[in-house]
Amino acid sequence: MTKTWLGVLCAALLTAGSVRAAGFELKDTAGQHLDVLLDGRIVARYMYASDTSTKERAHETYKPYLHVFDAEGKAPITKGPGGLYTHHRGIFVGWTKLGFGGKSYDLWGMGAGRIEHQKFLDQKAGDDQATFTSLTHWITRDGQRVLVEERTHTVRRGPGGMRLAIDFTSKLQAADGEVQLKGDPEHAGVHYRPADEVDRTKTTYVYPKENAKPHADLDYPWVGESYTLHDKRYSVVQMSHGDNPGDARWSAYRDYGRFGEFPTGAIAKGESLTLKYRFLIADGEMPSVEQIHKAYAQFAGASAAGEVPKTTVRPAEGAAAKKAPKKK
Repeated sequence: MTKTWLGVLCAALLTAGSVRAAGFELKDTAGQHLDVLLDGRIVARYMYASDTSTKERAHETYKPYLHVFDAEGKAPITKGPGGLYTHHRGIFVGWTKLGFGGKSYDLWGMGAGRIEHQKFLDQKAGDDQATFTSLTHWITRDGQRVLVEERTHTVRRGPGGMRLAIDFTSKLQAADGEVQLKGDPEHAGVHYRPADEVDRTKTTYVYPKENAKPHADLDYPWVGESYTLHDKRYSVVQMSHGDNPGDARWSAYRDYGRFGEFPTGAIAKGESLTLKYRFLIADGEMPSVEQIHKAYAQFAGASAAGEVPKTTVRPAEGAAAKKAPKKK
């Protein structure tokens, strides 16, 4: 009897310990998603399923993306399939015009094929961070492999009162022929999309430039967005590393909240291009520009950060959402 109760007690303690685990953990639901947990709560979920068994599942799983969760670990604050512009999903990457073999392919709205997770190349978790690398193939409908990608996410506690810092690194290899990364800021690059239920009247953006002109300016080092979801305020800063291609424009003004940078370039056969971004997630209003600048210096290096910039804060534009074109 004593041994039995001792076993029950040990099992209970182990179970409780796994729930209350300090630091980061990775938990994989095989073939579906990989959860990142911090202190026992889900903070991010990598959606990597690829299922073509039905038309509906094929649509839901045509590209992998990263969900960001609320502070309670109960629900995403980012968007999945459906809603306004179904192809906008969490933290994601794509181009509406990928040049390959003399043709142009849309692997943003996914009209030309699929981005398919192949396997995880690496998974590590500890007290300070969790990191994992997903091998993906960018495949056209006629079976051509346009890109081989190693997509790495690293999740840490955020600096200066911000809840999370998420590094997104995409190594894109043109394994089977030269690839041109083309499109426009609205339909290409590395972007963040809030959940579809945002209050579109309350979305605002901050730019690291005085009298900013977001439709025309090039090479912002970072852009911030604040949005309201279920009466709670969230703020996100996307940072672009100085090693990314230059002369890049941003799409960062829509009231539904999709924003990100549009890098362009050509990748020769057998060569690769690596894109580096950091996302800072805060509960509440946007951190101060001094906090953001300090965080950017930690990401890109003090020499790249320069002086604390003057900023422009603007309410979001709503025309695109009202017109609801097929792709944005």
